Amino acid sequence: MNSRLKSVKVGISTLALALLTLTASAQQEEHKNPNVRMGQKALLDGDFKSAVTHLKKALPAEANDPHVLYLLGYSQFQSADFKESAKTFGQVIALDGKNANAYYYRAKAKNIQAVDKDSKLTIAEKEQLLTSAIEDYSKAININNKDVKLYQNRAIAYRDLGILKGTEGAEGYNKQVATDAYTKAVADFEKVLSFDASRKDIQTELKKAKVYRDLLK
Repeated sequence: MNSRLKSVKVGISTLALALLTLTASAQQEEHKNPNVRMGQKALLDGDFKSAVTHLKKALPAEANDPHVLYLLGYSQFQSADFKESAKTFGQVIALDGKNANAYYYRAKAKNIQAVDKDSKLTIAEKEQLLTSAIEDYSKAININNKDVKLYQNRAIAYRDLGILKGTEGAEGYNKQVATDAYTKAVADFEKVLSFDASRKDIQTELKKAKVYRDLLK
C-alpha cells in the first residue's frame, strides 16, 4: 500500500497548486463559516486529518457548497480515506457536473481501493470499482480532453482491470475482458505519448501492457 500511496501523489502537483490557489482565494474572502476557515488553514498547513475534522463540522450547513465539499474530498483523499473521499467527490459532482477534477479524484480513489492488497473486497466488487473509475475518467476527458493525466490514469485503470481479469486460474478470469482492457490501456498510453513522446515512464508502461496482453493469446 505504501508504494501505491507514493504513486498516488505523483502527478498531482498541478492540481494541488490549483487547489491551494482556490483555498487561498477563499481565505481572502473570509468564509462566513469558521469551520470552513479552520479547514482551509489546516489544508494549507498540510494537516489533512484536521482539515477533514473541521470541514465535516461545517456540514450540513455547507452541504450545498461544492467548493467546501471539494476541499473535504481532497483532504479525505490525502488522509488515505479513499472510500469516503469517493463519496464526497460524488456529492461535488451532483452539485457541479462539469468539475473534471472531482471526477478525476473520485476515479483515483476507486482505483486505489480496487488494487489494495489488504482489501477484503470480492473480485466482482473490485471489477465494479475499476469499471466505475474508467467511466469517471472518461467523463472527465469529455469535459477536458487536453488534460494528459486523465488519459494516463485511465490507462492505469484499464491495465489494473486487465490484471484482475487476466490471471489465468484465478477467480473471475476472463480472457476477452482482459484483452480488451489491455488494448484500451495501450491506446491511452499512446495518447499520453502523443502529448510528450519523451516520457520514459509511459514508454515502459506501454511496453508492459502490450506484453501482458500478448501473453493472454
